[in-house]
Amino acid sequence: MRRREFIAGLGGAAAWPVIARAQEPSRSRCLAILLHGVQGDPLWDQRLAAFREELERLGWMAGQNLKLELRYTGGKYDQLSQVAHELLSLKPDLIFANTTPAIRALQHETGSIPIVFVEVSDPVKAGLVASLSRPTGNITGLLFYENSIVGKWLGMLKEIAPFLTRIAFVGAKNAFPYGYFLPTANMLAPSIGVEIVPLPITNGDDIKRSIEAFARAPNGGLLSPNDTTVEENRNLILALAARYRMPAVYAFRGFRHGRWFDVLWDRPRDSLSSRGIIR
Repeated sequence: MRRREFIAGLGGAAAWPVIARAQEPSRSRCLAILLHGVQGDPLWDQRLAAFREELERLGWMAGQNLKLELRYTGGKYDQLSQVAHELLSLKPDLIFANTTPAIRALQHETGSIPIVFVEVSDPVKAGLVASLSRPTGNITGLLFYENSIVGKWLGMLKEIAPFLTRIAFVGAKNAFPYGYFLPTANMLAPSIGVEIVPLPITNGDDIKRSIEAFARAPNGGLLSPNDTTVEENRNLILALAARYRMPAVYAFRGFRHGRWFDVLWDRPRDSLSSRGIIR
C-alpha cells in the first residue's frame, strides 16, 4: 500500500471516535499528536500533510471544529514522559502517537482517553493491548511489521546480491524493533546462507564506527529495521552504504537510493524497480 493511502486510512481510523459524536457541531474537539521523532523531518511532514487532508475530508477542520496539539520528542527517549504528561494536561479527546515507547509513556498517564498508534510491531508483547482481535482498554491502532517480514528483507538482499555471506543488522539497541526483529533474523539467516552480525547503535558515532569496521571484511550487506535513531541518521547510513558499496534494505521509502546499484552490477535502476526492489 502506498504511504499516502496508508496515512489516509489512518486519518479515518483516528477520527472515528469523534465522528460518532459529530452530532454536536458547536463543540470543538482536541486531537493530541505525539511524534517520537524530529520536527522538520521531511517524512513526517509528508505523513502529517496527508493526515490533515483526510481529517478535512471527513469534516474536521483545524482551527474550526478541531484543535490540533502537536508535540515532538526530538527522538529523545528521556523526553517521552514529559511530553506525554504535557499533552494529557490539555485533556484531549483523542491521542495519536507513534512507536512503542511513546505509547507506553502515554499508557502511564491515562487509562481512559482513546489512543491510536502506528509504528508498533508487537502491541501484545509490549503490554499495550490484550490481544490483536480484542485490544480492550483505551489503546488501539495499526500493526507495523510482524516479525516474519525479516525473512523477506533477508531474501531480498540475497536476491539482489547473491554473493552476500554477512549481513549487518543495524539498529538502536534500546529501541523495541531491534530486540523484536533480531532473534527472527538470526533464526532465518542460515536458511539463505548468511550470517547476521548485530550492530547495536546509540548515535551517529556508533553508526560510523560500526559500519566502517563491518565493511573491512568482504561480502557484506546491511539490514536496518526502522527506529528513531536510525531514522534520524538515515543520510549517514545511506552515505556509508554507498561509500563501502554495500547492498542494503531499509524499512521505509525515505531510505531509497539507487546510484550504487548501477555502479555495482551495471544494471539499470528500472530493472530493479520493476521487481519491487526499489520503491
